[in-house]
Amino acid sequence: MWFGGGGGGGRGVAAGLFVRYFSRKCAVNVRKINPKVPYQEASSIAQSLYQVIKQNGALSISNTWIQAKEAGISGLNSKTHMKIMLKWMRGRKMLKLFCNHVGSSKKFLHCTLPEDPEVAQLRSSLEHKPQTKKRSTKRKK
Repeated sequence: MWFGGGGGGGRGVAAGLFVRYFSRKCAVNVRKINPKVPYQEASSIAQSLYQVIKQNGALSISNTWIQAKEAGISGLNSKTHMKIMLKWMRGRKMLKLFCNHVGSSKKFLHCTLPEDPEVAQLRSSLEHKPQTKKRSTKRKK
């Protein structure tokens, strides 16, 4: 009667949406991730990881760990600590996580956020354009 519907028109659809909405878990607030190290050390680790990801392009977690070990990033204790740091960096808007569908499986990759091309273009256009004087809007009679 309540959820299956029969004869009610949109009641079954609305109830289904209601159940689906309230059955979801809330997303983790990535801004409040504790990096497990002092802020100074966390920021230096984050800069090193950022450079590794920027040099190698989009990387999976395992590839990021391999590249971080090769780069010799000091301060990373383990792969789990690196995952926490990557989540902390996503919360600080340093990295973006995206999903690639490969057949029936998914690959999650981290990449650096691109510098905003619109802002860069506006800055360069303002620097190169000479400013012209406005014409007066008063009419002569």
